[in-house]
Amino acid sequence: MCGRFSNFSPLDVLRNRFRVDPPDEPVSPRYNAAPGQKLIVIPMDDPHKMHFYKWGLIPSWARDPKIGNSLINARSETLKEKPAFRGSLNRRRCLVLADGFYEWKTTSGRKVPYRVELRGREPFAMAGLCSTWKDPDGKSIDTFAIVTTNANEIVGTIHDRMPVIFTPEQESKWIDLSFDFQEVNQYLLPYSENDMEIYPISTLVNNPKNDIPEILEPIR
Repeated sequence: MCGRFSNFSPLDVLRNRFRVDPPDEPVSPRYNAAPGQKLIVIPMDDPHKMHFYKWGLIPSWARDPKIGNSLINARSETLKEKPAFRGSLNRRRCLVLADGFYEWKTTSGRKVPYRVELRGREPFAMAGLCSTWKDPDGKSIDTFAIVTTNANEIVGTIHDRMPVIFTPEQESKWIDLSFDFQEVNQYLLPYSENDMEIYPISTLVNNPKNDIPEILEPIR
C-alpha cells in the first residue's frame, strides 16, 4: 500500500526532470500528501503538462464519489480484472510525481513511520491510473490511484507492498498512447533496492495536517 508521499521538489526541477509545462494552478511543496488531496500528475491525454488530480480514483460509471476513498491504490496483479481500473489501464494512465513516500512498521506493538526515497533524493514518477467523474450537475472531477507491486528487499523490511516507480524510459512508455497495455506487466515490477534509502521519522507524519519539512528529519 502507498497511503502517503511527498513532492516538495521545486517547480523548475520538476519541469526539467520530466520535460513538461507547469500546471495552471499554483504549486506548493507537499511534505505529507494524503488521499483526498489534489496532487500533481502527468496524464497520458496531456503528456507535456502537469495537472492537479484528486487522490482517490472515482470510476466514470460510479454513482457515489465516496468510492474514491477506498481506491487510492491499485494492485498491479489485478489491474486487468478489476472493473474500477481496467478501463483506466487501457486509456487513462498517468505519472504521479513524488520525491519520497512513507510506510509504517509495527514494532513492539506500535507503528513506526519510515521515509523511503531515492539515494540521490531526486524526484521520480510512480505509476498511476486516472479517471474523470461527473457529478449530477455535470461538474468534472479528475482523480487518480497509485499502482502498487510487491516490495523490494529494502522496503520489504517494513511493508510487503510499494508503489511502482519508473525509470525515465519506462515513464515515457507508460503515458504513450501507442503503448500496448497488454504488455504492461513487464513495467510493474519493484524498483531496485540498490537505488533507494529508508529511515525512521517522527510520528508527525501520522497527521496529514502536519505538512511541514520537519517530517523529513530522521530519528534514532
